[in-house]
Amino acid sequence: MKEINIYEAKTNLSKIVNDVLEGEEVIIGRAGLPLVKIVPIRGKKKNRISGLFKNDIEFSKDIDKPLPDKVIKNFYK
Repeated sequence: MKEINIYEAKTNLSKIVNDVLEGEEVIIGRAGLPLVKIVPIRGKKKNRISGLFKNDIEFSKDIDKPLPDKVIKNFYK
């Protein structure tokens, strides 16, 4: 996490934006007090491609068979 003052933010805005887009958390403050945090805007999710792993995933023949009681019991722990 990087904390900077307003003057530094104004002077280095392009670099700060790049740092945030690369995952850095940036907090801007005044007189030593944090005021705002800059975070990236998460864009619209990409469309999923149907059948992408069609030949890579196999399901067992008994996939719809009820799970054993031991598995169910451990699931709720």
